[in-house]
Amino acid sequence: MQNIVIRGAQYLIILFIAVYTWQSFAWFGKKTEAQRRKTVIRQNICLFSVHFLGYLSGYLVTGNEKLILLYGAQAVYFICVIFLLRVIYPQSCRTLASHMCMLLAIGFLVLSRLSFRLALKQSVIVFVGTLGVSVIPWIMGKYRELRRLAWVYGLIGSALLLMVFLVADTTYGAKLFLKFGLISVQPSEFVKLVYVFFIAAMFEKSRSFLQVVKVSLMAALHVLLLVASKDLGGALIFALTYLLMLYVATRQSLYLFGGLACASVASYVAWRLFDHVQVRVTAWLDPWSVIDTKGYQIAQSLFAIGMGGFLGVVLYQGSPGQIPVVEQDFIFSAIAEELGGAVAICVILICLGTLFLFLNIGMESQSLFYRYLASGLAILYGIQVFLTVGGAMKLIPSTGVTLPLVSSGGSSVLSTLCMFAVIQGLYMQAGKGADINDQKKG
Repeated sequence: MQNIVIRGAQYLIILFIAVYTWQSFAWFGKKTEAQRRKTVIRQNICLFSVHFLGYLSGYLVTGNEKLILLYGAQAVYFICVIFLLRVIYPQSCRTLASHMCMLLAIGFLVLSRLSFRLALKQSVIVFVGTLGVSVIPWIMGKYRELRRLAWVYGLIGSALLLMVFLVADTTYGAKLFLKFGLISVQPSEFVKLVYVFFIAAMFEKSRSFLQVVKVSLMAALHVLLLVASKDLGGALIFALTYLLMLYVATRQSLYLFGGLACASVASYVAWRLFDHVQVRVTAWLDPWSVIDTKGYQIAQSLFAIGMGGFLGVVLYQGSPGQIPVVEQDFIFSAIAEELGGAVAICVILICLGTLFLFLNIGMESQSLFYRYLASGLAILYGIQVFLTVGGAMKLIPSTGVTLPLVSSGGSSVLSTLCMFAVIQGLYMQAGKGADINDQKKG
């Protein structure tokens, strides 16, 4: 009987997340606030259903009563985010909050299955972090001077990356973390946001050739510092984010394709210079020939995705722990194995819907700075999702990038919460018609 309930819960999870995904895209077609509110209600019903059924399956399989307590704490968190947000910020984007909660719920479920300790740690970070970032939408509306701090953003970002290069310990072949006692922080996760603020503020002032040169030099400094720290996944994200933001601001294809050509040459040089890059490229090209060594991680990822099929092997019935660092770089493979290809596809579509929402909010803004900022954050978010999913599926070499809000990692989840809070602030300002007289250059 227990197995029937667990398998039934699996099918219901697939059904509810599919309905949620459909409603995510249906939201864009709703013309009135009342219609959008009904769509969000359906989303929230699906969110709580998926979260409950996942933890129900976990409890039935393991009998671990701690899962019940963790589920209760997370459910209270989702209730607070969804309902208190309406009280604190009545003009906030409710479907954006739903997307955030759904991605967090999926991450909580998979992390609870992989390690209760990891899930508990991630939950605490999310709870505390959400309180901290809750002031960001208010700041976005209160201080319009944020656009005038371009060089402050650039200097802060480069200083933090320089500090990492000078004092950070090496982890997985790269300098990533600064340690403060028992706490480890990955500054590059937060510098990404400051970096986008810098580019948006600079291009809001001017998009002349001289301005492009100035911004390019500062962007190059960020990328070179990351390369010096051997954080090549981060360097790739920063480089691509700048190139795409440059194209959005200038509409000059020459800049885009010229930059991509330079990035291609730089990637080749990195492959020749760094051993851990050669390992990842070898594993990507032919993991089966080195399955016992270099190709083990990606091979296990592909096995997991294949084993899951379309409907999954059910939570706690697979072997995602066979994949090294599965809770970070390869959590998508764990989702595909136990929750199934159907849920994995829905996760990708929810991320895509979130990306569209970011862009839609940017287009509704009357401010060039806000438009560039929303576009930059959308680009940053989209690149991270593509690199994580693409690496897990062997579409591209593994880059060590986490899936936003889903993978384990305190710095990653906190920076993504900040990103969502900034977008909420932009949505609220667009709804107020903020900066209606803002200059529209070019």
